[in-house]
Amino acid sequence: MRLWILLGSAVALAVVVGVLARLHPPSRLVLAAGPAGGAYETVAQDYAAVLARDDIQLEILETAGSVENAGLLERGAVDAAFLQGGIQMDISLGEAVGAVFFEPIVFLVNEAATIPQNPALWSGLRINSGAPGSGTAAAFRDFERAVGLSEAANTHLHIPYADAAAALLDGQLDIAVYVAPIEAPYLKAAYEEQGLRVLDLVHAEAISRRLEYASVVTVPAGGMSLDPVLPPRPVDLVAIEARLVVRPDLHPALINRLTMAAIELHRTRGIITDPGVFPSLEGTGLTVSNTARQLILEGPSTWHNWLPYWIAAQINRVLLLLLPFFFIVVPMMRLVPLAYAYAMRWRVWQHYPEIREIELDLANNPDGNALREMQAHLSELDDRLAALRLPAAFRQGQYDARLHVELVQKRIAEMRENARA
Repeated sequence: MRLWILLGSAVALAVVVGVLARLHPPSRLVLAAGPAGGAYETVAQDYAAVLARDDIQLEILETAGSVENAGLLERGAVDAAFLQGGIQMDISLGEAVGAVFFEPIVFLVNEAATIPQNPALWSGLRINSGAPGSGTAAAFRDFERAVGLSEAANTHLHIPYADAAAALLDGQLDIAVYVAPIEAPYLKAAYEEQGLRVLDLVHAEAISRRLEYASVVTVPAGGMSLDPVLPPRPVDLVAIEARLVVRPDLHPALINRLTMAAIELHRTRGIITDPGVFPSLEGTGLTVSNTARQLILEGPSTWHNWLPYWIAAQINRVLLLLLPFFFIVVPMMRLVPLAYAYAMRWRVWQHYPEIREIELDLANNPDGNALREMQAHLSELDDRLAALRLPAAFRQGQYDARLHVELVQKRIAEMRENARA
């Protein structure tokens, strides 16, 4: 019995270790962000700080922007990425945690410049419309198509965001296009430049309706800067929702942590965002991760207060893995000793049909030759029973069978004596 207890304990320990090994997530996560110093890179640093609390190392990969990020996700080169709204990717190769923040399309111009507020009338302008592979470039191409503007109608430049404000002031640019969170570092720096202003487009609502993934946000007066006051009055901007996207096979516990970080970082009130708007499950253009969906809609379970995050995040998976153990393995472990006992007894029981057959033959009054053959058969049978190597707990059956053989042999001996008399 002690052997079975030890064996059962070993099996149970092996199962628990196997389950924990399967549930424990990697400690490193690769996130495709954007250019160094950009908005995505800044937000990624905030995620790194939150994930570090759970000893998860977030490796931030600098990229050209959302177009490159989508490609990296499709190739499986990264675990997660920020993708600007409207950037397409294979929906089978990525799942959305959710939309996480607005990225308004901001047009900065020289304060003295006379630029039409209707973008359909732009012609012959020098526009800084984003580097190839960036989300800004992709969004502006869609913007041009939405307003009916030919790409060839203007000259497109690719000056880094950080240098665009100086180029506007020097007269090298007419319009600098920014697609970024309203608090992006380079945008803040541009707001502070004297002699620049935000171009207040007309028909923002109509433009947004021509862009399937866009909406309109209102920047209050002073929302960008209070000294000087920028904008001097409320401005409607066409805005895109940035998405946090992960590989479909990313460990559920890591998706849990990314979602919790997104809730912490983006659910608060902002200049253009009401509290609770983000993270959002709408308008992602991708399948939303079930793990993320449950957390955003229902919040963390009570298990998060009692268990390590990587177990609490997968409590349903834990139950699915352990239920077979309790309902299949445990009953089977209880059957093993019974099966063993049956096997040991069967080694004796299998001889009883032969004994029974001889007993039946004795009822037919066999002759002397038949009795001798029966006696020889019983002697051989007794030798076989004596040769059985059985544990002490099962030897009683062996002894009983041999006694049975001995009784039959005595009966045969009596019948032979009677036959000779």
